[in-house]
Amino acid sequence: MVEPANTVGIAVNPTPLLKDELDIVIPTIRNLDFLEMWRPFLQPYHLIIVQDGDPSKKIHVPEGYDYELYNRNDINRILGPKASCISFKDSACRCFGYMVSKKKYIFTIDDDCFVAKDPSGKAVNALEQHIKNLLCPSSPFFFNTLYDPYREGADFVRGYPFSLREGVSTAVSHGLWLNIPDYDAPTQLVKPKERNTRYVDAVMTIPKGTLFPMCGMNLAFDRDLIGPAMYFGLMGDGQPIGRYDDMWAGWCIKVICDHLGLGVKTGLPYIYHSKASNPFVNLKKEYKGIFWQEEIIPFFQNAKLSKEAVTVQQCYIELSKMVKEKLSSLDPYFDKLADAMVTWIEAWDELNPPTAAAANGKA
Repeated sequence: MVEPANTVGIAVNPTPLLKDELDIVIPTIRNLDFLEMWRPFLQPYHLIIVQDGDPSKKIHVPEGYDYELYNRNDINRILGPKASCISFKDSACRCFGYMVSKKKYIFTIDDDCFVAKDPSGKAVNALEQHIKNLLCPSSPFFFNTLYDPYREGADFVRGYPFSLREGVSTAVSHGLWLNIPDYDAPTQLVKPKERNTRYVDAVMTIPKGTLFPMCGMNLAFDRDLIGPAMYFGLMGDGQPIGRYDDMWAGWCIKVICDHLGLGVKTGLPYIYHSKASNPFVNLKKEYKGIFWQEEIIPFFQNAKLSKEAVTVQQCYIELSKMVKEKLSSLDPYFDKLADAMVTWIEAWDELNPPTAAAANGKA
């Protein structure tokens, strides 16, 4: 049995890393009392809260936090007709926060995620570890059997090519969870009491050409490097599928990172996932996706972007065209999703006008 950390008495860090360069994005439908536990680690940073559901409901945020709060009315006002690309009644709405941020880095966390403890009992500063992951290189072209060679106490093993040891920029840091695992509904039903108690002290780069199931509840990324591709799709209210929002984004960003020569890391940091969602509700959301993913994953495995696609936006538009061409026969939903991907990029560029250099692929 694992328990969350007790952070009472831990002082707020007076010199937090990247304080003015990072936003924390939180999707929610409830009061954010969980932030009390995170205060020593998160209070110095700016929060972007995306309120899902009823916009008239008042969300309580603990005192001392600096934040912006957006509800559905704000999304409609800011994006106008393009607001249709932002999911409703689904945590995929968080990607609106990515769009309106003006910072270089994003950390996103769910409101049922508490501070974890490492094996020694020390509270884990998840954000600090994410920052360390993002600030050091990745090694996607050759697997290092000693995991992340850039961590203190590790290095490249014998036989690792010296020509690849410089690594590449890290675009995404994907963290993990203690207690409630991130399982699909069928696995939840088969293993209702299973809990993750294993704390593996490792970070690794996901190799080029390998996809992974990205989870959005404990995630950080370099917005400048991959932000426009961090679209969590059309999910939730009015859509035939849910709980595939973060995984859809993960498949997209991995194809694009591989094409652009960027790295994706997974492993540390851990958070404590406090509650399991209802497996029967989840099954209703997931059941089409469980069938569809057997077609979707080979699609992404075989997706090849052109050499003319040199920016994230260009890559994403190419990918949207492939979705429309290859997946629309699976279900009309994918035709709608492909259009939403284009709308997302248009809305992103309106709020974040690319520089001339970036537009020409020189940034």
